[in-house]
Amino acid sequence: MAFFRNSTVNLLNLHYGVHALALSGGGAFFAAFLLKAGVPAQAVLTAMAAILIGRFLIRPAILPLGRRFGLKPLVIVGTFVTALQYPLLAQVDGVGWPLVALCAFASVGDTFYWTAYHAYFASLGDAEHRGHQISAREAISAVVGIAAPLLTGWALVMIGPQFAFGATCVALMLSALPLFWAPNVRIPDQAPGALRAALMGVLLFAADGWTAMGYAFVWQIALFISLKQDFAAFGGAMALAALVGAAAGLFLGRFIDAGHGRRAVWISCGVMAATILARTVAWRHPAAAILANAAGAIVVALYTPTMMTAVYNLSKSSPCTLRFHIAAEGGWDAGGASGCLMAAGLIWMGAPFSAAIAAALIGTASAFILLRRVYGAPQPAALQMT
Repeated sequence: MAFFRNSTVNLLNLHYGVHALALSGGGAFFAAFLLKAGVPAQAVLTAMAAILIGRFLIRPAILPLGRRFGLKPLVIVGTFVTALQYPLLAQVDGVGWPLVALCAFASVGDTFYWTAYHAYFASLGDAEHRGHQISAREAISAVVGIAAPLLTGWALVMIGPQFAFGATCVALMLSALPLFWAPNVRIPDQAPGALRAALMGVLLFAADGWTAMGYAFVWQIALFISLKQDFAAFGGAMALAALVGAAAGLFLGRFIDAGHGRRAVWISCGVMAATILARTVAWRHPAAAILANAAGAIVVALYTPTMMTAVYNLSKSSPCTLRFHIAAEGGWDAGGASGCLMAAGLIWMGAPFSAAIAAALIGTASAFILLRRVYGAPQPAALQMT
């Protein structure tokens, strides 16, 4: 397959596979563990908003570091700092200083990692194979995500959080190894027009961040409550979703690369909206909640290539990929943080989780409108997305 001939992207996907192994293990239990540790649901969502606000405030510091060192060192450092949040997660016991320290480490690590990683992948990937390459990345993530949540759920029950989240920390650090063989990407000192070129990326990611609030953050809390706060059952639900995601495979990425981006928007956003609506009802019933969670893996297989093909290609055609993603990730943080605070307020006032989950439809509708514009706009030949 032509899109596997890019050895650098293969290294990035190997890194992402090990990274996803950790995140589908310990990372998937982040909100559930906080809830089990005595942090109320509205406080969990407020903590997530605090992490995103911290990211928003820290992110401008990435640019001078990127100009000085390039993108690869930032991705590696971000990987290591992100890993360090998991031993802190194991220490949380209700609302207190360990939770504050966790939010601080998560803000710093996530800011370094995701900003630099997205810019790095956008710079080194191939526009003509972008959908394939992202779908391959997500398929790898789905495959490794089958066993990881089962093992983490078992470890949390049988051994304890120090071991479970310590293993997550080690796996994240090991995921940095393939990056040492990848090339660096230098960042120009000046990039006129970079912020203007990033405007669509900011809007897309703001819509995506708001969607993630209900579709992912609130849903994980609701699912854990539906499963009687049982770590093993929660891990099993996550493993089933990963199995469905692996079966969904590489379909839509190839569909996009074949020139059907606008149809992909209809399919992916339609499935996202249907899944959100199903989750508003299903969370009250454990069996239905497990099925609705599994449906989310199909959403990832469809929606992520559609969203990220557009964002990465816009990024690569901009004057500076790092400046683009600093701005775009800021949009994601703003959308996600405002959504989390809104959801926390609703739950604090006694509203059902259904209301907060359903609010994600606002983000999905916005993403649909924006993506239709991106895939319908004239593009340079190398970045054709129609």
